[in-house]
Amino acid sequence: MITLTHFLVVSVCIFCIGLYAVLAKRNAIMILVGIELMINSAVLNLVAFGRYDKVNYGGQVFALFAIVLAAASVAVGLAIILSVYRKYKTIDPNNITDLRD
Repeated sequence: MITLTHFLVVSVCIFCIGLYAVLAKRNAIMILVGIELMINSAVLNLVAFGRYDKVNYGGQVFALFAIVLAAASVAVGLAIILSVYRKYKTIDPNNITDLRD
């Protein structure tokens, strides 16, 4: 039987992979992917803990809100990346020195 500990271990592994992707920061797209992995691990925690709340289903409700917020943040992040690429012709965060016009 799969216990809560199994869910939490998988969530920690996913979070660590996402954290490595953000800290390695090869390019801006990789940073967004890392942030998405970290949000997905939080959603997995919410669903895992919500499994034990049979009355209110609080974990599942919060997970739906987190998924909607993650989708909105990716849309905004991609728009920012596209505008930075148009100006600097690169998406490497180390090469972008200023954001003023």
